[in-house]
Amino acid sequence: MTPVALTVAGSDPSGGAGIQADLKTFSALGAYGTAVLTALTAQNTRGVTGVHPVPAAFVGEQIRTLLDDVTVHAVKTGMLGTAGVVREVAACLAGRAAGPVVCDPVMVATSGDRLVDDDAIAAVRTELLPVVELVTPNVPEAAALLGVAPAGSVDELAAQAQALLELGPGAVLAKGGHLGGPESVDVLATADGVVVTRRPRVDTTATHGTGCTLSSAIAALAARGVGGPGRWEPAVEQARDYLQRALEAGTWLGVGSGHGPVHHFAGIWDRPAQG
Repeated sequence: MTPVALTVAGSDPSGGAGIQADLKTFSALGAYGTAVLTALTAQNTRGVTGVHPVPAAFVGEQIRTLLDDVTVHAVKTGMLGTAGVVREVAACLAGRAAGPVVCDPVMVATSGDRLVDDDAIAAVRTELLPVVELVTPNVPEAAALLGVAPAGSVDELAAQAQALLELGPGAVLAKGGHLGGPESVDVLATADGVVVTRRPRVDTTATHGTGCTLSSAIAALAARGVGGPGRWEPAVEQARDYLQRALEAGTWLGVGSGHGPVHHFAGIWDRPAQG
């Protein structure tokens, strides 16, 4: 059977994040991509200038209609935007078998623009996290979900990842990119304990959509049967390898004048020859 992954997220016209990044990642990693749109954004590599939410009821109709027909093997949620949309998505996913759910709790864009309000954060904390198998917050997102100051070290991030487990998700991948240093350090917390995973930090400004790309890579791999609930480490490590290649290749991609996108198809199509 063809592995099918679903992204429930917002649109990014620049193609580096959101639905567009998720579908590229699914395709690059061998999963058939399906998508439910939660919001339109006006944005480019320099920032977000506007957000137009899709009504919560219609987000739910998209999900239910899709799952009535298509067998989905893994779900990734990204920017949900409003508390109403969060609640609708949580209700839809709680009531239907659609494979493991990977939640990227998108709250702040790479540019620094805040994308959700306090009510939406509260809804993610109380209604969405209990129905997901893996949540992948970065440093400020983990802090926002817990209502604490952002972690300043790997040890603090590990403690916050373990605290997030108490909110109900099956596992937590706390991303430490904001911590700085020569390595990019992420922390995977499960009921079995904490695993720290490291990669060399890539010196690049092409970081637009890194969070979307990592979570959708994990979902694509889970749809293919790599890791999954209770055993997330293989999918996390393979997804981090994929993102590392995409970051390295993004340094020459040259799209936009701000935080450019990673190269989702690195190794599939590469830098054209200069002629």
